[in-house]
Amino acid sequence: MTREVPKKRFTVIGAGGGGQAMAGYLALKGFETSLYNRSIERLEALVREDGVYVEGEVTGFAPLRQITSDIGAALDASDVVMVVVPASGHRAIAAKCAPYLRPDHIVILNPGRTGGALEFRFVLDGFGAPRETLVAEAQTFIFASRVVGSARARIYGIKRVVPVAALPARRTAQALETVREAFPEFVAAESVLQTSFDNIGAIFHPAPTILNAARIESGTPFEYYVEGVSPSVGEVLEQMDRERREVARALGVKPQSAVDFLRAAYGVEAQSLYHAMRTNPGYAGIVAPGSLRHRYISEDVPASLVPMASFGDLLGVPTPTIKAMIHLACIIHNVDYWSRGRTINRLGLSGRVADEIKEIVLEGERGRLCG
Repeated sequence: MTREVPKKRFTVIGAGGGGQAMAGYLALKGFETSLYNRSIERLEALVREDGVYVEGEVTGFAPLRQITSDIGAALDASDVVMVVVPASGHRAIAAKCAPYLRPDHIVILNPGRTGGALEFRFVLDGFGAPRETLVAEAQTFIFASRVVGSARARIYGIKRVVPVAALPARRTAQALETVREAFPEFVAAESVLQTSFDNIGAIFHPAPTILNAARIESGTPFEYYVEGVSPSVGEVLEQMDRERREVARALGVKPQSAVDFLRAAYGVEAQSLYHAMRTNPGYAGIVAPGSLRHRYISEDVPASLVPMASFGDLLGVPTPTIKAMIHLACIIHNVDYWSRGRTINRLGLSGRVADEIKEIVLEGERGRLCG
């Protein structure tokens, strides 16, 4: 007789558009799923329904095992922890999780943005979490999704391929095997440097928001990726993308261009980023933020652009266009994103050289990362 292997239990952390979509998706696929959120207010409608309605690429009502603001209870009921919160909250989530994580837990950041797994693991180590707990990160979020009503999420598109890497990289196969049944779209990346520097949100989110500031503040709705990316905005994005790839190459990473990303994830065929974004069916209908106080700046600047520029400074690679966007974001929000963001120091990599960083992400480091 063949003994049936029980399905993995999932806890999704974060009840925004991404978290509700992921929790609903997992539950509809038959996985025992819990949903955690820091504030109980966002959970009230979900608790009343005892689950979430999903529409779009996947359709149906998804009952959830538990919906809770108790992080201990949420983690106790899981094998895999899917963190689906803005990357600016990863540090706080790591601190909350640390006392309750088990050695057999697998934590996946969806996505890690840039340096997410490094930051998360660094915080866990500071709180004495088990070294064996595996932390991994996705290069991008698997869904294009939004909350579209009370306890209702819409999945506009599902990416065909999502690279994932564990920290250290020699444990990536373990992470993928654990979630393969739920997410066959997940494939192995070389390391968290690959997923961090193939962070396309760094290119697609802050600059179009900042460069459409007047339009957003006017209150007139428009399609973010289609109408918000003009030929000139597309040129700025292309230059930021070139700088991102230069920093990645200095770390030994072979980066994917933003155009190639859209081709792999959505099947879009185009020569320029401007045309690729405007013709991507997965972006159709996604409206621009209603305010400049949005995660496209408050998340993607400190957790994507700042670490890219900080790595660039460490490696002697100029990033003038990326730094210009950081500077404008600081002015618009009246926030010093350099002091809040994921600099080399805040990732625990101060004083390292490129070869040492590569060794850490591939094999781990005694006394710091899970070995």
